[in-house]
Amino acid sequence: MVKKFTRKMFDYQMFILSRAKSRFFSIITLAVLIFIIYTVCIVSEMSHKSVHAFYTDHKKIEGELGTHEGADQGAILKSSTINPIKLRSIQEEGDDDRVDDDKDHFPVPPFNVSEQERIEWLRKNIPKFEIFKSNNFTRRFHGRVLEFFNRDSCEAQFFMTWIAPAKWFGEREFLAMKSLFKVHPRGCLMILSRSMDSAQGHMILKPLLDRGLKVKAVTPDLAFLFKGTPAKTWFDGIRSGKKDPGEISLAQNLSNLLRLAVLFKYGGVYLDTDFIVIKPFTGLKNSIGAQSIDVESRKWTRLNNAILVFDMNHPLLLKFMEEFAYTFDGNKWGHNGPYLVSRVVERVRMRPGYNFSVLPPMAFYPADWIRIRRFFQKPKNQNDLRWVKAKLLQLSEETYGVHLWNKQTSRLTIEQGSVLGRLISDHCVICNKITNIRKSYHISES
Repeated sequence: MVKKFTRKMFDYQMFILSRAKSRFFSIITLAVLIFIIYTVCIVSEMSHKSVHAFYTDHKKIEGELGTHEGADQGAILKSSTINPIKLRSIQEEGDDDRVDDDKDHFPVPPFNVSEQERIEWLRKNIPKFEIFKSNNFTRRFHGRVLEFFNRDSCEAQFFMTWIAPAKWFGEREFLAMKSLFKVHPRGCLMILSRSMDSAQGHMILKPLLDRGLKVKAVTPDLAFLFKGTPAKTWFDGIRSGKKDPGEISLAQNLSNLLRLAVLFKYGGVYLDTDFIVIKPFTGLKNSIGAQSIDVESRKWTRLNNAILVFDMNHPLLLKFMEEFAYTFDGNKWGHNGPYLVSRVVERVRMRPGYNFSVLPPMAFYPADWIRIRRFFQKPKNQNDLRWVKAKLLQLSEETYGVHLWNKQTSRLTIEQGSVLGRLISDHCVICNKITNIRKSYHISES
């Protein structure tokens, strides 16, 4: 009996202890929950204040860099507010072959593999390269180009390339177009791009189209463009999976070649999508810009292919394509772009029959990729302010535009009162949100 009683007392005590522990942990749990809720409230309040502060600062900058329109532009160049574009709309032109933008990513070759392994990779991935495929739009390419440039009188014809999804065509690229049309309101801009030649691309371009500006995205027919040029051999080797694409993105090298081919076929001005135009190009003819010069001799040391101005069938363009096809190296940055044009011009510059001009760095590249950062920064003192004013005066006299070197500056923001801030406020058609230049895909090596 005693043992049974003792056992029951022990069990009862354990039960009481168990209940006590349960209540203790319940209290602890409740306290933790209260602490978490209190912390979340504090963080939320701080976040709200931070967002409000950011929004306020952003609006102040927008106000400073507002629209500055020329009186002669009339209603076309009036400022308007562009909200984030909802990229769902009726297509500009109906066609079942339009590209699915989500699938328009360019496959990137593997790193640290042999040449043969890359060729095998290319063969397996050829079906994923949308730009190689033929459809109704590629077959109509030549006709669409002629129709666009001949339909209306064009003060000048401009080309850009975009080998990336349309959703990556961001504010920086739109900014380049705005500056172009501010200086050339009667110019015509064609964007060679499969992804932008779509409903999504049309909506991106719509703010400019609504102002009567002449811009159009057209799916390029690469086979047609390269036919009859040295580029055809290289293109056939890549498209058939027999040539090493190299480790560098094939989109980048295609852009380098595509700009040469389209100028050879049609003539005009090629511009990278990170180039701010500040002076008319109408006085230029068969010109390429120097990126750097020797301080003592004042001779150029490197050219760049981010801006090219050439007549149709110009022999220098043919030489550029020949060099591309015969010396292609997809493993060396710049080899098929800036270094290529530099090599060729150095060889032919003294030969007869190649009538062209090499413009000084101030024409297109007033700041190199290292010094361009200062163009984004606001003046911090009187010395900085004097430098900004002096630089703006120099640019107005000697410069056609400013290359932004997107590869190095894509994460930078244009600050209030900076050189670029002042330039853009005076050289854009639609001037809101010009400080919000986010990172975007960039395919040029320049």
